[in-house]
Amino acid sequence: MAETTTLYGNFDYIIAGAGSAGCLLANRLSADPACRVLLLEAGGDDKWRWLHIPVGYLYCIGNPDTDWCFTTHPDAGLNGRSIAYPRGRVLGGSSAINGMIYMRGQREDYDGWKAAGNAGWGWDDVLPLFRKFESHYAGDSAIHGGTGELRVEQQRLRWAILDAFREAAEEAGIPKIDDFNGGNNEGSSYFQVTQKKGVRFSAASAFLRPIKERSNLTVITNAMIDRVNFNGRTAQGLQFRHNDHFFHANATREVILSAGAIGSVQILQRSGIGAGDLMQSLGIPLIHHLPGVGRNLQDHLQLRMIYKISKARTLNTMMQSPLAKAYMGLQYALLKKGPLTMAPSQLGLFARSSSRQSRANVEYHVQPLSLEKFGEGLHPFPAFTASVCNIRPTSRGTVAIVSPSLESRPDILCNYLSTDEDVQVALDSIRLTRRIAAASALEKYAPQEWRPGPLAKSDDDLIRAASNIGTTIFHPVGTCKMGNDDMAVVDAALKVHGVEGLRVVDASIMPTITSGNTNAPAMLIAEKGAQLILASR
Repeated sequence: MAETTTLYGNFDYIIAGAGSAGCLLANRLSADPACRVLLLEAGGDDKWRWLHIPVGYLYCIGNPDTDWCFTTHPDAGLNGRSIAYPRGRVLGGSSAINGMIYMRGQREDYDGWKAAGNAGWGWDDVLPLFRKFESHYAGDSAIHGGTGELRVEQQRLRWAILDAFREAAEEAGIPKIDDFNGGNNEGSSYFQVTQKKGVRFSAASAFLRPIKERSNLTVITNAMIDRVNFNGRTAQGLQFRHNDHFFHANATREVILSAGAIGSVQILQRSGIGAGDLMQSLGIPLIHHLPGVGRNLQDHLQLRMIYKISKARTLNTMMQSPLAKAYMGLQYALLKKGPLTMAPSQLGLFARSSSRQSRANVEYHVQPLSLEKFGEGLHPFPAFTASVCNIRPTSRGTVAIVSPSLESRPDILCNYLSTDEDVQVALDSIRLTRRIAAASALEKYAPQEWRPGPLAKSDDDLIRAASNIGTTIFHPVGTCKMGNDDMAVVDAALKVHGVEGLRVVDASIMPTITSGNTNAPAMLIAEKGAQLILASR
């Protein structure tokens, strides 16, 4: 922390983080020309071409220019492994490097939040807000919005192997459906994506670029946020580092943290809001003892099952051919079609891992490619990946700073597979995937299990296999949970308990993780947060 800082200016609202939530918030709060808004982003701008070509996630994840490149604490549930934990570090945040999948979750997710005492967060409450920010390819309807900022489209290519997998899933009892976003996502369909005519459409594309001329909105990139400044227990502004100098900006109305499930925790803890014993151990003056800060970390653990196949076109084999690569580039340049428009996953399935489940509890991301991990090359043989994840895990992890320094990396402990329920779902998921792969619709492709491998058969074998192949699917949430219990960090209005003038508005406020990809729910939280903030004026 710098000894002296320079006043940057006075604003009505200061937003920390220009990711999926922060970009939407900045749009809504600056709509009033009399309202001065400062948006701070630790990463750079989003001009790099691979941030806009959909398949560019392969070059953005693991790249320190666009990714925080966090790693996790060695995890007993992963056989002691530490894994990469990508988070977007650029305008648009993780929406600039993620899989572009547009997924709301299930009705019961939001109704569960409401039933836990969070008024205004039920499915019927939030559906109009989802519709508000959507520009859906099918236009306005009872389910979707057609005039919002975020473009949602169908994907622009199909793969025969994925069509066959969908048929095989139907043989295994998983029905075909048209749309995952109506409140019940059980079934198989092709994912809808946040793209516009074959180009990634991030939160920055949707909510910031159209308003860049607003004179009352100031956006600063490469601004590392140090802490919230307080007068007593009232937030006064933010301190941040920019171009090797420290500044403080004053907020006359509110400070809003939208730095995500990792970043918002770091800022709160550096500011003296969190568990008192952590503050004491790090020599940080305690503003308010709030033990839930950094607790309740939830994520979707994916088990990436890989099958070698024959007689099928996959991206693996196409990438081996210089001619095919040249054709893909030309196809994208001229038509914005072909494999370069690919989201990481094209086909999705939501299913019940066993008859014990009352609703769909696992999600598949099926891909016409395979690789050991993102950031590495594709395998040199034709293959597909059937990645299956438990969408309502009961395991809970933690996030904690290890030093007040801006340079220090947080300790991220996911505690994957730390409950009997999660272990059982993992076992059931692998066996369900094997049933699908053995269906007659896939016979002509002769699938052979490559990961984890057919020798893993007993429960002990499969638990070991799940621990060996399991990894994040990039959906961390819950570390600043909404509620009124002892571990809650914010109330239903997203105000931080015990202090004034400070809210958290991002995916960290989820009491429980949504049943599917979390980018659209993060934007929903921002839309709801903006509504609450503006109403309080």
